[in-house]
Parts: sequence; structure tokens; C-alpha cells
Amino acid sequence: MKKSKITSQFKYFVVSLFIIAIFYTIYWHDKTPKSIYSEGIGEVKGTITSCTEKENGYQIVLKNKEKIVVNYYNDFKCTLGIKVHAKGEFKLPGNNTIFNLFNYKKYLLSQKINYTFLAHTIEIIDTDISVNYKIKNSLTNRINQYKSKEYLKTFILGDSKTIDGDVMNSYRSNGVSHLLAISGMHITLLSAILLYILNLVSKNKRKNYVIVILILLFYVFLTNFTPSVVRATLLFTTLTVKNTFKLPIETKYLLILICTLYLFYNPFMIYHIGFMFSFIIAWFLIQFSYLIEETKNYIGKTFIISLIAFLASTPILINNFFNINLLSPLINVIFVPLVSIIIFPLSVLTIIMPFLDSFLHLLTILMENISLYLEKISYFNIPLKHMNLSVTVFYYLIIYYTIKNLKNIKCLLIVLIIFVHYNINYLDKYPAITMIDVGQGDSLLIKLPYNKGNILVDTGGEFRFDGKKPYDIMTNKTIPYLKSEGIHKIDYLILTHGDFDHVGMAGNLLNNFKVEKIFLNNQNDNILEQNIINLAETKNIEYERVGEKTFKIKEYKFEIFNRPLANDENDDSLIVYTKINGQNILLMGDASAKVEKHILDTYKLPKVDILKIGHHGSKTSTSPELLSKTLPRINLISAGRSNLYNHPHTQTIKRLENSIVLITKTEGSVKLTLKDKIFYTSCPLQR
Repeated sequence: MKKSKITSQFKYFVVSLFIIAIFYTIYWHDKTPKSIYSEGIGEVKGTITSCTEKENGYQIVLKNKEKIVVNYYNDFKCTLGIKVHAKGEFKLPGNNTIFNLFNYKKYLLSQKINYTFLAHTIEIIDTDISVNYKIKNSLTNRINQYKSKEYLKTFILGDSKTIDGDVMNSYRSNGVSHLLAISGMHITLLSAILLYILNLVSKNKRKNYVIVILILLFYVFLTNFTPSVVRATLLFTTLTVKNTFKLPIETKYLLILICTLYLFYNPFMIYHIGFMFSFIIAWFLIQFSYLIEETKNYIGKTFIISLIAFLASTPILINNFFNINLLSPLINVIFVPLVSIIIFPLSVLTIIMPFLDSFLHLLTILMENISLYLEKISYFNIPLKHMNLSVTVFYYLIIYYTIKNLKNIKCLLIVLIIFVHYNINYLDKYPAITMIDVGQGDSLLIKLPYNKGNILVDTGGEFRFDGKKPYDIMTNKTIPYLKSEGIHKIDYLILTHGDFDHVGMAGNLLNNFKVEKIFLNNQNDNILEQNIINLAETKNIEYERVGEKTFKIKEYKFEIFNRPLANDENDDSLIVYTKINGQNILLMGDASAKVEKHILDTYKLPKVDILKIGHHGSKTSTSPELLSKTLPRINLISAGRSNLYNHPHTQTIKRLENSIVLITKTEGSVKLTLKDKIFYTSCPLQR
């Protein structure tokens, strides 16, 4: 009776504390913690706790009174534990400027980092390194000598950044990337090995457990306090205390207590995907451990664990990667034993016995090739729309119900939910226009209601003046955004003209997303446009070169205008006019004032509700005549922050002073929802 009372009291205490932690987290949602730093020129001193080599430099984490990310683009011998003095500029990290995508600012806050620092100079002021960092440096230097160093860093140091990007994407696509994060599985195996060795030496089990806990705590330091390692270590420690003193406490409440304390320590941890994966999957596995125990054979047990983990992680995958792989539980049956029984233990042994390196290297190559092959089976990899909080909570209620009825036909409810989610855009009542923030470029999405069609006008493309490969904004930002909107294909891709900042990413789109048809202008093909045509022919994508063109998607009519034989890339721009839900929309490409005059003289344009301003707001476009004839209410300008051309021009902005002006350089992406009135939202860099 006494034990039952302790259990009940502890349960209510933990649950109450957890609820308070949730409200505490909500309170901090839109707030920024106080910092000892502020924006502007300054200097910072601290100890290097992390160092990642980047293109042309390093990303360093310094710790003094407060952690800060330092970016340094110069030669530097980066050694953990040394103290440095950096001079440069403090910068406030930005939010995501494209809806639903990764928020760098919130991620840094989950690391208790408030500012970044662009270092102009770095000076080493103290080379006296603590024992902890000497051990870590020695281990890192040792690992760097191995052929399998990428996976040794992953499984020993918890750092998977050096794994090839395509391979890492295949792991994510197949739903096995969680196996690369050091988690409860790895900590359990590591602690079991340590206990076995210690028990051979000493029969004092309590002492052995204390030694293992101390080793694990040091391992937490080696892995830079990765949330999954912290969670697994603290759970192992609390379970040891529980079993030692025979406390009648359920494991799941210990896990909730650890999660609660974590949130009180840093409420921004909810923005750390590793934290979310670790605690949510662990809770579901503990809650439904009886289903795992009921399954006697190893393969069946592995499948049940993989299925529970897959279902538990589904909302996280949807809201961060916007797709799930339905084959993931089966793929995990292959990868879980490969990683947990062979590759992870072999990684630990390879550190001690270097001759095993070649064998480990062969196994990791095999694992990569299997993953890359399975990724090609794309039929079961389905995009799903980003969810708000209420839908996410609903999803978890359905997932809980599904797992509870895993051996019952009721579990098929989750299949129905995923089917509805996949087709959710058929329920969208209102059309929407999104001006996507692609820097100094143009890309605009028109999404018709009830999933009737999607039109993308231009793809953007950031040109590099230093000759280096341009940033791939298409696969890193635009395509993830399309998926987050539940878009499975682009019905029409309209490429207004051949400038890189408008069509530079078209090839990446065609290679990585479904496009039904392409419209290009019929003037003076340049190399970019010809490459797009060649790729379209290779992929059997229909394309058409147009001047004047009218096409319809269901009841929606689109008109394309083009000034004939302009002999100028910007003036060759296709100009698009349409009327959607009673709103007149005109998209001007990069056309100049003389083309605007031609359009006004040739076509009877009505008053315009939404005008996409020509040529990023340049003074050569958006003439007073165009504005006086069309009287736009909302003006969209796509221009990059700190762009070399200083777009938009002050003259253009002055001409628009009596209407609404939305610019990507200040607003980020802008979404206009066309209801009875036009409602717009944006996601500026600082908010």
C-alpha cells in the first residue's frame, strides 16, 4: 500500500511539473532571452568548445559567460580548449524567411546561443588546455587518421556533419537517420559492455554502476551535450538509482521528469529536432514496451520497435522534412541490426584496434549503397503538408490509438488519416499567391483552390561573382516549401526570361520535382534556356515557347504577353495576367518602362489588385503611366538583402507610396490569400 502511494504521488508530481513546463515553454515562444552581447562592432573572448570546418573558413563555438557562434573566413589552427580573442561584428541570427522551413535563430536558442559573430581577426591568448579537451583533441586527431573517420565521428563523437550530403539525405529519406544519432540504443550497448568488463574485475556492482555513470557523463561532454545522449545518460542514471533503492516508480515518469527539467533549463529545446525525436520516441517505446516483449523472435521484435518509432516520429518528420517513407519500418529491420549489432560496436573496437578500420570502412560503404539504392524506390516516399499545433496533437492521439490497437483492425485508422493528409489540398477553399524569398531573384507560386493546379513563375538563382558554385536555393528551400504546402507537382512552370536570377534553378527543379509543362519566351535563347530545353526533352517534359498565349486551368484563365523581338533579355520577359477569385493580378518579370508602354497600348488592362513589380523595383521599370492606368493596391517586389544593385530604387518606392508595398528584403516570403478580401502574411528575417 505504501509503495502504491509513493508511485501515485510521484506520478501526479511529475505530470503537474510537466504541465507547468509546457506553459513555461509557451511563455518563451516569441521571446528572446537577455544577452550580454548586442549587435555591432565589438570583441569577444572565450574557450573554443566546438570547431567545424566550412567553405573558406571555420564555424567556432566560444564559451565564456555565454556561448556564441563565431564565423571566421581565414586560415586558423582550430584546437578545442584553447582560449582566443576575436574582433569583429556581432549579428543577431535570423528567422526563416520562407514559411515552414528551418529556423536558425530558434535552433541556436536551443543551444543557448543568442548571437553570431563575424570575426575579422582571431588571436590565441591561452594554450593551457584542460584534461577533458586534451582527451577530446587526442581522440579527434586519432579518428581523423582512419578511412572510416566520418562514421567514427558519428558514432563516437556524435558528429555526423562530415557524412556525404547525398548519403545523409538518403538516410533521412529512408527513415533511418535516427540510427546515426547516439541514442538510448547506443548508450545501453555501451553501458552493457562497460559493466561486463567491470564485473570481471570487481564484484562490487554498486561501485561498477557509479564508474559507468561517470564514464557516461564524460561521454556526454565528448558528444557536446547532444540531447539524445544527455537523455539516455540521465535515464540510465535514474534507473540505476531506482533499481538500487527499489523505488516503485514507472520508467516513463522518470523520462517525463528528465524532459521537464530539460525544458525548465532551456524552453527552446522544443526547436531541437534531436531533442524531440529522442524524448517522444523513447516515451512511446517505454509506454508500449509490452508489445515488444510479447514478440519473441528478434526480427519480429525489431519490426515492432521500428514501427512504433516510425509512427511516433511521423509528425516530427512531416513538420521538418514534409514527407514520410511508408517503407521505413521494413527498411529499419535491415538497418537496425546492421548498425546496432555490427557497425556501432565495431566503431568502438576500431578506436582501440586500428586494423579493423578497413573492414568498418567496407561495411559503411555497403550501408551507404543500400541506402542510396532504397532511396530510388520513391513510390512509398510521400510528401505531406506542414501541420499546425492542433493538427499535430490530433495526429499523436491517432498514433497512440493506432499503436494501442496494433493487433486490431482499428489500427488502420492511421492509414486513413495519412490518406486524407496526402490529399488535404483538395479541401483548400481559397487560392493563394506566395512570393518566395529567393534573394536577389524572382520566384512566385500561384496555388489554386481545391488542388486545381499550381503555377510557378520563375525559380530564382543567386549568381556568384567569385566563380564558385551558386547556392542551391531550389533543393534547400523552394522544393521543401512546395512540399510543406502539400504540393506534389507543378502544373505550369513559366520562365519569364533567361537571366540566372529568374531561371538559374530551373534545372534543379526539373531534376528533383514533378513538372507537367514549361512555358519559355520565344526570343533569343541563351545557354541557360537551351540547357532547360535539353533537360525537358531528356525527361519528356512538355515545353512551349510563347509570345502571346492564353491557357486555362479548370475555370481559371491565364494570359501571357510578350513584346515581339525585343532583343533584350529583360524586355523579352513574359508578362502574366490573370484574374483569380475576383482579384486582378499582373506579373511584370523584368520588363522595362518601354515594354510597359507597349503592353498598355496593346491590351486593355483593368485596375490591378496585385502587381508584381518589374525588375526588382529598378528605376527603369514601374513607370508612372503603368501605375496610373492599373492603380495597383498591393505591390510585390522581390529583392535580396544588401544586393549590389540597391534594389528597389527609392524612385520606385516613392511612386508606390499610396499603396501597399511588400518587399522580400524586409518582409521575407509573402503569402497572399485571396478570400473576399486579400489577406497577407510574411516572415521577415528579424521578428
